[in-house]
Amino acid sequence: MEIKKVMVIGAGQMGGGIAQVCAQAGFDVKLNDIKEESYTKGLAVITKNLSRNVEKGRMTEDEKNAILGRITKSLDLQDASDVDIIIEAAVENMDIKKSIFAKLDEIAPTYAILATNTSSLPITEIAAVTKRPENVIGMHYMNPVPVMKLVEIIRGLATSDEVYQAVEDMTRKLEKTPVEVNDFPGFVANRVLMPMINEAIYTLYEGVASVEAIDEVMKLGMNHPMGPLQLADFIGLDTCLYIMETLHEGFGDSKYRPCPLLRKYVNAGWLGKKSGRGFYEYS
Repeated sequence: MEIKKVMVIGAGQMGGGIAQVCAQAGFDVKLNDIKEESYTKGLAVITKNLSRNVEKGRMTEDEKNAILGRITKSLDLQDASDVDIIIEAAVENMDIKKSIFAKLDEIAPTYAILATNTSSLPITEIAAVTKRPENVIGMHYMNPVPVMKLVEIIRGLATSDEVYQAVEDMTRKLEKTPVEVNDFPGFVANRVLMPMINEAIYTLYEGVASVEAIDEVMKLGMNHPMGPLQLADFIGLDTCLYIMETLHEGFGDSKYRPCPLLRKYVNAGWLGKKSGRGFYEYS
């Protein structure tokens, strides 16, 4: 199974990054979004990233233009009718993902792979809304996609060995490192990371230390490049809460209970960097 044509659903931070690395690796990419303004914004970010690479001498202007030339606009899921793989990077919501996959199952060629960039939701449950569960797989990229090397590849209950191998081969062509993971809530990355972030929020909630002190301890003491509270702001506090709720519901274990302070911030609209305020203020 050889992958040549790619469609990415969602032109946001993750989808745009996935489209960029696919185009850089020589794949023809359809970048899909329901809003033209979202597509335009996503393409502008890709262009800015590539222009920075030109300025730093990592690529030529001709190479930049060739990469951009491999990305085409899509505002309709019907455009999935002739691609080899679709990578969905829509909002982290099970109902929305199920709706997208059910539609793609009707539109995409029978041989096409349906992949999701979910960071925590069960692949098997998403696959169940399709008639091709053997062709459904998880491809969890890390943020920012052009920089981070890891891709968690998650098998659903029915994912075939052939599909897994095709996705692993594609990941290597993107100059990423694939790591095979089984279908459990949060997979590996977020099952380990999110409880750490949640515990950091508890230490703030309980008055153990200030925001800055907590982050300094983890940066200087544990050699983390970024403190957990700052990282939570960058991920988005709503996303952190959603993943913690997924872990809590999936395992039924109180150790995954979201901190009340996290819930309070999300309810207040303090979602982190994207809203201008989270544990830190961003102007």
